[in-house]
Amino acid sequence: MRVSIASDHAGFEQKQALVGYLEGLGHDVADLGPADDGRVDYPDYAEKVARAVAGGQADFGVLVCGTGIGMAVAANKVDGIRAVNIVRPDFAALAREHNDANVLTLSGRFVSLEENEAIIDAFLATPFGGGRHAGRVAKIHDLERKR
Repeated sequence: MRVSIASDHAGFEQKQALVGYLEGLGHDVADLGPADDGRVDYPDYAEKVARAVAGGQADFGVLVCGTGIGMAVAANKVDGIRAVNIVRPDFAALAREHNDANVLTLSGRFVSLEENEAIIDAFLATPFGGGRHAGRVAKIHDLERKR
């Protein structure tokens, strides 16, 4: 699986560990930055990952900031992105199954690395459920066309 990942300064340490974790699972990982933990603006990195996913260069995206909230807000501004801020593995599975989420945003300050690894595992292992959920996801796409 192709996964693009990025962070801001608050999520940098966990992003670095998660790159290795994802590679260890056999995924093709594109680290889109930053290169160090110096202060950066999270929308810049959310956009890089969101555009990689929307453009087909990545199957999924992972973004890490202090809470994951700002990254989700920014990534969702890119058409075709369904970014979700997740703090529990069961929510990650439901976001994939029900919402066909394609970008995962994580908290680097309030959620442990081990819990974020479990969240990533659930997110990447769960397929979209289709069925009754497909019509709802289609309505989300329709909202983008109404902008």
